[in-house]
Amino acid sequence: MTARPSRQAWMVVAGGFLAFTVSASLMHAYTVFLLAFVADFAWSRAEASVAYSVGQVVGGVSSPLVGGLVDRLGARRMVLLGGCLLTLGLVGSAMATALWQMVFLYGVVMTLGASCIGMVVFVPLVSRLFVERRGLAISILQSANGFGRAVSAPVAQLLIDGVGWRGAYWMQAGAMAVLVVPLAALFRRAESALPPPVVPPAGSAPAIERAHDWTLADAMRTRHFWLLSLVYMLTSIGSFLVSLHQIAFAVGQGFDPLYAAFVLGTGALLALPGVIVTGSISDVVGREKAAILTYLISIVGVAAALGIHSGDQHVLLWVHACFFGITWGARGPAITAKTADLFGGKRLGTILGVITIGSGVGAGLGSWGAGLLFDLTGNYRVAFWLSMLAYALGAMFFWLVRKPVVRGAKKMEV
Repeated sequence: MTARPSRQAWMVVAGGFLAFTVSASLMHAYTVFLLAFVADFAWSRAEASVAYSVGQVVGGVSSPLVGGLVDRLGARRMVLLGGCLLTLGLVGSAMATALWQMVFLYGVVMTLGASCIGMVVFVPLVSRLFVERRGLAISILQSANGFGRAVSAPVAQLLIDGVGWRGAYWMQAGAMAVLVVPLAALFRRAESALPPPVVPPAGSAPAIERAHDWTLADAMRTRHFWLLSLVYMLTSIGSFLVSLHQIAFAVGQGFDPLYAAFVLGTGALLALPGVIVTGSISDVVGREKAAILTYLISIVGVAAALGIHSGDQHVLLWVHACFFGITWGARGPAITAKTADLFGGKRLGTILGVITIGSGVGAGLGSWGAGLLFDLTGNYRVAFWLSMLAYALGAMFFWLVRKPVVRGAKKMEV
């Protein structure tokens, strides 16, 4: 029998949830700032999307660096570094006057800061503390992304309405500066008492993780590694073809900005139970079945948006917000837990970091591509169709990693 997770282990999850919520809310707030930038600087939708898109690519490309650093420095130092970078980026954004400045400040500085307070940092720590309930623990962490997204939309809109977008950035910078040290301190005791990597018994849920201590080179010799990279990329393409432009889409269809932010924020709030439920059931029915269910729900949510043609279609807006929102990040626990199941060991942070390059590239392509398609066609409908296609392909490729990986094998059975 594997020992039950300790109270301290659950405190680590709670600390990771809180820290990730703060960083995620700051980064997702850009979806609200987008319309303010368009109005103030007369940028096109594609131009206004560049900083966000660059940020997603930088986040993905820097994941191996972040994963390697967390293996060496630990979560506490990474959170401290990330908080300082986020504060610096927010202060600079409040004074930005040109597109390139926003691209650098948000796309590079803030993104690197958020990466230091994200899943790649917390998953290696939590996976050491949880084995049989790994899916549940990771899902709680992942739900912070959706929770932060839900909070950011209405709060950012209220701040912009009250003090302008520059004032909103100043207020966010002040909040981050105050929180950075307490957030880092949450992990001081946890890391000092961290147990060695745990090898699950043969009959446990993640039975595919054996006594192997995977290295990056070992992992890259398997098809599982590359299939998971594709899954991360396609999932991000599907999500970000929609998420960055949701409020802009709703306002363009005739909905009031604050109302749209409220509806979409409420839908995003559903990600909290959605992610936790998905991660929990993935421990029981399998990672693949749980993830595929969420892909189908997301497709229904995007399809609802395609049916919206005017500002009086409130039911469809709510259906879109709720179905898309409840599955925002819901595949993350299953995919991330699957990665930990397959490639567990001391180098999990590095392996996960390299695999999630696909996530950053996909998010960058999706968010910028949706803006470009709007500029070319005058609407987001092509982007939404492509989103559903990407989700369908992601589900198909994730199903192909259902069988255990064999150490040292160059091919896998599918």
